[in-house]
Order: sequence, then structure tokens, then C-alpha cells
Amino acid sequence: MLKKFIFVTTFFFFVISPAYAQLPNFADLVEDVSPAVVKINTVIKGPKQSAQQNFQGQLPEIFRELLEQRNRQQQQPRQARSMGSGFVISEDGYLLTNHHVIDQADEIQVLFSDRREYSAVVIGSDRRSDLALLKIEANDLPTVKFAEADQLRTGEWVLAIGSPFGLDYSVTAGIVSAIGRSIPTEKGENYVPFIQTDVAINPGNSGGPLFNLEGEVVGINSQIYSRSGGSIGLSFSIPNSVALSVVDQLKKNGKVQRGWLGVVMQDIDKALAESLELGKPQGALINAVEPDGPADKAGIVPGDVIVRFDGQGIVESGDLPHVVGSIAPGSKAKVEVYREGKRKTFTVVVGALDKDGDVVADNSSDNDRLGLMVEKLDDQERQQLRLRGGIRVTEVAGDSAAANAGLRAGDIIVQLGYSRIDDLEEYQQMIAELPKSTPIAIRFYRQGQAIFRTIQID
Repeated sequence: MLKKFIFVTTFFFFVISPAYAQLPNFADLVEDVSPAVVKINTVIKGPKQSAQQNFQGQLPEIFRELLEQRNRQQQQPRQARSMGSGFVISEDGYLLTNHHVIDQADEIQVLFSDRREYSAVVIGSDRRSDLALLKIEANDLPTVKFAEADQLRTGEWVLAIGSPFGLDYSVTAGIVSAIGRSIPTEKGENYVPFIQTDVAINPGNSGGPLFNLEGEVVGINSQIYSRSGGSIGLSFSIPNSVALSVVDQLKKNGKVQRGWLGVVMQDIDKALAESLELGKPQGALINAVEPDGPADKAGIVPGDVIVRFDGQGIVESGDLPHVVGSIAPGSKAKVEVYREGKRKTFTVVVGALDKDGDVVADNSSDNDRLGLMVEKLDDQERQQLRLRGGIRVTEVAGDSAAANAGLRAGDIIVQLGYSRIDDLEEYQQMIAELPKSTPIAIRFYRQGQAIFRTIQID
């Protein structure tokens, strides 16, 4: 019996949705903005090495020649090279990149897509925001335009241009995954509300621009999360609101000053919210307050929950450093807190952080030659700390000898040079006699630990 097989073919109809049909074409955007994007090559020169030569006369001539050849090779400075990206922000040669791209660099070379090359100098660099401002000697350069601050939305298309792994001026695209990500540094600092994207960012993209569909810069590519060293779709960019503020300060002062509140804080979970009589988990719970710090002087105490600072809502504890750090030191700000279930408002005068994260005071006539304001220790404090003498630092002036030596408010100075410091009178006499441009040993205690540094009056 003959069997007949009937094959049934199923036809699938794919309908192209209007949304798919309208996916962006980045070609015109790239053509417009890429001339302002640069590749940055850096060189870090290592120290020269030297070999012992005092025994060469005892060696046969052939070995002396070999040893001399090795010495010549070792005396050449070792060089480390790195690369990154950047972009031009003004026609007269100012460029923006990451701090970590040019950190400790002895030579910085800027390359444009049209093959032009320039040597760059660092106008200023800020470790906390990971931004650096460079300058090249050129005019009429192509520039980028910054988008309006705080207009970026989650889900928007964004595009990055950079030189990943040395592949010059590569273009990648994706969407904004989240805004305001808190990523503390290795020192626990948290001053940048990062933009998270799924744009493919790899080593060499650092410092390059992140564009919106209008060809405007919305961020500066800074870091990625990766288990392999390459992109897995978790990249983070510095928002242009932070970048513009940093650029302005670096141009004017060569450094960046940030606001300081003087508190230790933590997030609030559901259980804590109930115990603190909050309607929902929100705000930054204050664990500790720095004595005589800005928060302490304003009346904020441990147990308060800051929910609003300078008109901006604080949803998580990580939001507070973002807001406080962006405020100019010396400015007044309104602080809204929950205390025992009631909402209270305080006015705080924002303090300042120096380049190492310490509290700084204004440079005034009250500071001594080292840039310090100090006070005596009473007998009870000396006994508790088991010290024979010493004086306590209350304030450190920015750009002073003390700030450069790394001293902080709260440190207790016990020795200067070879002399022990027993009281204020001895200290004042010693610093009056300190020579200029000469490193002097200084010994102090910080949180019970003795530390030696050198201090120099320039």
C-alpha cells in the first residue's frame, strides 16, 4: 500500500513594529562629534638604576666590558606607558579626561582623529571625581557641547567614543541603565552620583565622552564592573553636572574644594524605619557627629535622620555625600531631619575638605606658620592617652605645610624635630625658629597610634 506523506508548512509572519523601525542611526552624530574626541597616551618614567662599579678593576677585561654594558642598560630610566581617551571642551585647547588616565604621568600626548599630535600639560586633577583638566597649545579646535544638567533619563539611548585596547576612536552604544549610582572609592569616599549604562566600555575608553542622541555630552566614562577585565554591560560615567563644577574650579584654582558635614551615617531598613517612627525606609541615619563640626554646630545629633539637604531629597545614605560635596564650603544650607517622629529643620554652615579628605580652615591670620590652629591638652586627657605632653590640632589650613604633611584636626603633636613638645608655649617657640625649605620631622598621635611625618615651610 502506497502511503502518502503530506508536509504542512507553517508560515511565520514577522511584523516590524514602529518602535523597531525607528531605532536610531548614529552615523551623522558620530560624524559631527568625533573630531573633538582624542586619544591620550602617557609615559611614566621610573627611577634610574645603578650597579656597583667599585670592583670592576679586579675583573678580567671581558667581564668588565659585559658589566659596563649592563650598567648602561640599567641606568636608562624604565618607562611605563598607558592610554585613555578625552575630549576638547574649548577651542583654545582645554581637554577633559580621567584623573587615573594621567595620574603620575611625566609625558602626555594627545592625538586627534585627523592625525594631529600635541603635548599636553595638566591644569588640575581631582582624584575624588576622577577628572583631570588638560591644556594643549592650539586654537580653533573642534569642541563638544554639554547637555543641560540633570535632564538625563533612565532608558535613553547613549553613545560612547574612545580607544578601547588601543583601537582608536571606536563607537559603542546602549541605554542608560540607572542614574545616581553610589560607588565608594577604596578610601570609602562617595562624591559622584554615577550614570550606569550597558554601553560597551573597555580599558582605553576611560576619559572619553558619553553622548545623548543630540550629540551632547551627558557624562565622562570612568569605570566598569567586570570579572574578566572586559565589558559585561556594567559601565559607569561621571555626570556632566559634576564635570562642569570640577572644570570650573580646576580652571580657577587648580584644585577642587568640597563641602563637609562631619557625620557618620548608614542606610535605613524597614525595621529601623518603624523604630524611628518613619513612614517608610528613607534618608540617612546619623550614627555619629564630629565634635565642633558643621553638623554639631547646627544642632544635629546621633539618631537624627536627614531626609532633605539644601532642597534636595535624601533617599539613601549615599545621596548625602553627593549633595554636601557639591556645595561650596562656607555656604549655608537647610537640613530637614526626623527626630523622635517629628520633622525638624536646621541651618548648617557647610565645612570644607582638603585634597586628602581632612577638614580645613580658611587661610587666616589665626593660623600659625605651619597652617595650624592648636589648643592645649588638660592633665586628664594626657593621663588617658598616656602622654607626657602634647598639643591638639583644631584646624588645618588648606595649601599649608601642615596640610601637605597630612595633619588633620584631632591629631596630637608631641615632637617637632628632636624636641619634645610639652605645652603651647614650647610649641610656639619652636615653630618661630623653624627654617624654611628644610624638612623637619614631626611626630603626632592619631586615634592612639603614633605617626612620624616630615613637614616643610616653603
